[in-house]
Amino acid sequence: MITFYHPLAFFCFSFLRIYQGIAWGPIDPTKGFISLPFNTSYYHIQKPYDVPEDQRYSFIDGVHKLWVYATDKPHTLTSQTKPRTEIAIQGYNYSSGVWQFEGYGYVPFGTTGVCIMQVFGATPPRATTLMVRVYNGSLMYYQSMVLVPYI
Repeated sequence: MITFYHPLAFFCFSFLRIYQGIAWGPIDPTKGFISLPFNTSYYHIQKPYDVPEDQRYSFIDGVHKLWVYATDKPHTLTSQTKPRTEIAIQGYNYSSGVWQFEGYGYVPFGTTGVCIMQVFGATPPRATTLMVRVYNGSLMYYQSMVLVPYI
């Protein structure tokens, strides 16, 4: 076997790979998925029980905005959870198949202990199979594994 290396050959190969990426375009992560409607018949807003919805949630120009304060009450009088404002999805069965959700989130600097997303359906003692949270500026899997530091 003969090994040949020349800087020009490396440049040509690199250029070919870049050209292929441009010519073929980016890979579509949604290929094979079906877009489903997402309107108020498929979700409801959970917010502090003593606050009107428009003080913790807005939907303007296609953007859902939710906010919560550490001093807020839970979403029901009998709830043992901490304060929350969330979009609770209903009407779709996430117990089988492959599902994709895309969204952007913003957590103000200095906020800690906030849950960004959760997926229910775990075996006890947990109720969730996934919980992504922010603690001390790091995006974490539950409270243990750092996914992205210094976000």
